[in-house]
Amino acid sequence: MACGKKGPPLPPLVKLPVAPADLVAERRGDTVDLQFTVPSTNTDGTRPANMSRAEVYAITAPKTVPPLTDEQLLKRGTRVGGVTVKAPKDPNETADADDPADEVDPPEGPGLDQGALARLAESLTEDMLQPVELPKDSKRSKGPLPGDDASGPLLSPPPTVVSRTYAAFGTSPRGRKGPLSRRIEVPLIAPPSPPSAPKIAYDERAVSLTWTPVAPGASVQAADTDDVLPSRPIGVTMPAIGYNVYDVTAPETAVKLTKSPVTAARFSDARIVWGERRCYVVRAAETVGGSTIESDATPRLCETLTDTFPPAAPKELKAIPSEGAINLIWEPNDEKDLAGYIVIRGVATGEMLEPITPSPIPETGLKDAVPAGVPYVYMVKAVDKAGNASPPSIRVVESARE
Repeated sequence: MACGKKGPPLPPLVKLPVAPADLVAERRGDTVDLQFTVPSTNTDGTRPANMSRAEVYAITAPKTVPPLTDEQLLKRGTRVGGVTVKAPKDPNETADADDPADEVDPPEGPGLDQGALARLAESLTEDMLQPVELPKDSKRSKGPLPGDDASGPLLSPPPTVVSRTYAAFGTSPRGRKGPLSRRIEVPLIAPPSPPSAPKIAYDERAVSLTWTPVAPGASVQAADTDDVLPSRPIGVTMPAIGYNVYDVTAPETAVKLTKSPVTAARFSDARIVWGERRCYVVRAAETVGGSTIESDATPRLCETLTDTFPPAAPKELKAIPSEGAINLIWEPNDEKDLAGYIVIRGVATGEMLEPITPSPIPETGLKDAVPAGVPYVYMVKAVDKAGNASPPSIRVVESARE
């Protein structure tokens, strides 16, 4: 026999979406590009997520001990923007993680699919560069910060870099907020200058881009005389300048080609497809405190890839005589766009050689029926699918046997 105690009915459990994953904030010039993955599950592990929007907030504030709470970030920060997300018909109709995909109806309505990649952008203004005023109890306490140590060398503290902190969260159709994502800090220092407009060249193997390097924003002063050792910065991390290259053939969907900033002022793109139009921009990238700030883009540079590069000349051409014919053989070319071979022939006593194959042949050999005893000269050219012909092979002279 069971026993229990009566009490007021409990409110129904409110399902909320998990925090958006994979939040990224990348500064390019005076724009911060943001992206994150839209939640597809709730905090209790069920799906689909009970949400209809995803929002991004940001705050420009000094670092505090302890850090700002999520509530303080939302209260003192500003809304960057949001995206509409497809919502479930009934938030209480959910499936567990190990249930079949068709256990519940999929979310419906306008907006992004749950689990899709969301993109937003914020244009930085002068007001956003100024830290907000925080209540006194939110600022740094009188105690030392981790890492403060008066026993070491007395160095001036490094300059404080003002940062803007971003976080994202999902909201239910009734406006309830889910947990915040991880926070991303973006330094608000001046971005580096863009590099010079790149120069483009290409061959059958790759597209090559080159540009003039950008001078770093800070440098170590050189010694005035030769008898003084070079100076080294102490206590300050010097900014590192690299470069990111983008494919902007479709400007609305720029594709970063560099996995990480390259230090050399050059880049090679091995994606060769003849007839395609390619457009590129380059941005200088300065790394500060683990974050990368990009410059404005160089002017957009475009080129249509046209195959004007002939194949290599066929090698090892040999002529083997037989009764009433001369058999030609040669090594195959390895070009991927090879169309075939043109065989040219002439009488040894003459000066002109004429093609004896009206169109390129795919074989690496040919049997030529000719009168016996007459010496003939042969050469072979390789031809690609764009019609480019190679230089001729070596000349061989042979006569058919009777």
